[in-house]
Order: sequence, then structure tokens, then C-alpha cells
Amino acid sequence: MSKEKRAKSSKGILIVISAPSGCGKTTIVERLLKRHPDWGRSISVTTRDQRVGEKPGGDYYFINREAFDDMKQKNELLESATVFGNLYGTPKQHVLDRLEEGNNVLLAIDVQGMLNIKKEHSEDLELMTVFVLPPSIKILRERLEGRKTESPEQIEKRLAMAQEEIKHANFYDFTVMNQNLEQTVLDIEKYIEERNK
Repeated sequence: MSKEKRAKSSKGILIVISAPSGCGKTTIVERLLKRHPDWGRSISVTTRDQRVGEKPGGDYYFINREAFDDMKQKNELLESATVFGNLYGTPKQHVLDRLEEGNNVLLAIDVQGMLNIKKEHSEDLELMTVFVLPPSIKILRERLEGRKTESPEQIEKRLAMAQEEIKHANFYDFTVMNQNLEQTVLDIEKYIEERNK
């Protein structure tokens, strides 16, 4: 094993989890963190409005466009993307510090964000990508409607986007269908542990 490979493997792994809106990626990340308290979680910054029940600094850091542009200009974001007119980004330093300490970091972002990270950081970061599929578009619609956080028009937009995102599933290292939450968490955990050997 080369020196470079040895140095790389002593760092943590950045585990990117993507899924269409309503597929449960945030819940999956929370369950994995409960099972692995030593793993870190990257919390994204966003310019979108805070939803009912969301906690600033727990779900997202809610900032204005000026602050977002400032972070981008200062190269403080690992990746950024525009979704439905709102900006999302991953603060870089927190992720790099945790990885440097040898801890795995979970990052729940969309397809755009994953592709950006793969393009910009596949050489300098140990990266693992997971895509979570819904059991069906019908079930995804029911989950989105059940959240009661979006209008019918917004739900239609999210479903259209979900079908586009699903087309990118083959760009990921591992794909799993979230039919049963507990089983999905175990399947992802098993995959991470196999890859980590």
C-alpha cells in the first residue's frame, strides 16, 4: 500500500446520502447517527424558509442570500446547488476537520450536490455515495401529502424532480429502496461497514 493510500485510509469517509424529497433521508441519517455516535453529520446552509418543526442548526442553518454568496466567494462551501429557487450548500471546514480526526461524516444532499462533490473532491476525499429510492411514485406522493408542508403545486414539482433524480441512481455506489425504514438503515450500515474493511 502506498504512503498516499495509507494516509487517505486513516481519515474518515464522507458518506453522501441522496434521495427524492419525502424518501426519508433525514430520518435515515438520524438513525445511523444513533447507532454510530462517533460519526459526524454535516448540516447544510440554505436560503429557503424554515419549515414548521425544523430547528436552526439542527436541520439546516437558515441564512440570507447575501451571507450565502459571501460563503461561496470565500470558498467556504464544499458544494452548493440551487433547488426550486433556493440555495443550499455544505460548510466545508466542519466536514474536513471531522474527516481529518478519522470520523465518518454523513451528508444528506441532492443529486446536484453529490455530482459537484464527486467532480471536485473525488481525488482528495474518501467518498461513499448512497441513493435511497421510494417504493413507488404513488407512495412518495402519499408521503409528501402526509407531511402537509407543501401546496399541491409544490408536491407536483417535487414528484417531477423525484423522477429526474431517480434517473441518476446509477451514478451512486449503492442504491437501496426504502420500503422498511429499519431494514434500509441496516442495509446502508452493512454496506458502509463492508466498504470500510
